[in-house]
Amino acid sequence: MKSAFIVLKEQIQYNYLIRRLSVYEMKSKNNDNYLGMTWELINPLFQIAIYWFVFGYGIRQRASVKLTDTFEVPFFYWMLAGMVIWLFFYRSIIEGSKAIYTRIRMLAKMNFPMSIIPNFVVLGRYYIHIGLLLITIVIFNFNGYHLNVYYIQLIYYAFALFAFTFSLSLVMSTLSTIIRDIQMFLQSILRMGLYLSPILWNVDTIANETVNRLIKINPLYYLIEGYRFSLFGLGWHITDYWKQTVAFWIITILLFSFGSYLHVKFRKHFIDYV
Repeated sequence: MKSAFIVLKEQIQYNYLIRRLSVYEMKSKNNDNYLGMTWELINPLFQIAIYWFVFGYGIRQRASVKLTDTFEVPFFYWMLAGMVIWLFFYRSIIEGSKAIYTRIRMLAKMNFPMSIIPNFVVLGRYYIHIGLLLITIVIFNFNGYHLNVYYIQLIYYAFALFAFTFSLSLVMSTLSTIIRDIQMFLQSILRMGLYLSPILWNVDTIANETVNRLIKINPLYYLIEGYRFSLFGLGWHITDYWKQTVAFWIITILLFSFGSYLHVKFRKHFIDYV
């Protein structure tokens, strides 16, 4: 836990620098584009449109998803509530896992702890996520799923999403710096993640209870269901599924503690691995 406190203290102490670097990160990627950072929203919207055409409208149109005994929603809106999380998570983990070894030379020009590198990379993607979430809310409200009191939960789930993603990025960025093959392995796993997570299919269709429970332990499942409960006004997911809430934070804290331990132990030797 000592390592966890060290890393947490560094995030708080260098909070201003993290925010500045995250904005610079987004701007530098789009300097040569006329539309600039707007492309960071256009690209995921195009991807969502493709999934909508394939699964929600055209080639393989899916039936409406039954959320309660008396309430069902079109597949597209159900998918969109999960897709907005996946697009952030996928890009953040891919970029966060290689954040340290691709930017370690920055430390020669700027004096700051290495633990903030995965943070400002994930934070840069987080701004885009918030933009996509706002667009999603507008789409929902124009299609009959209006603002409701359960939207308050979105503040909590957006924070929980960032905490989990940063914790996992901290682990993977350290491992990828030490063993470069981890990066390739991670990319392969994440390509399957979209189809293993309950984004394009309903987990309740699985008859096997053991498999069903294992999938529901997945932190992404918890976050996706939290977004859906909030956007569709289904109830207080945080308390109604309090066991999942406890399990999520146990997993997140363990990831952060393990990532902090690895990071503090090996960061003095990162330059040797580059």
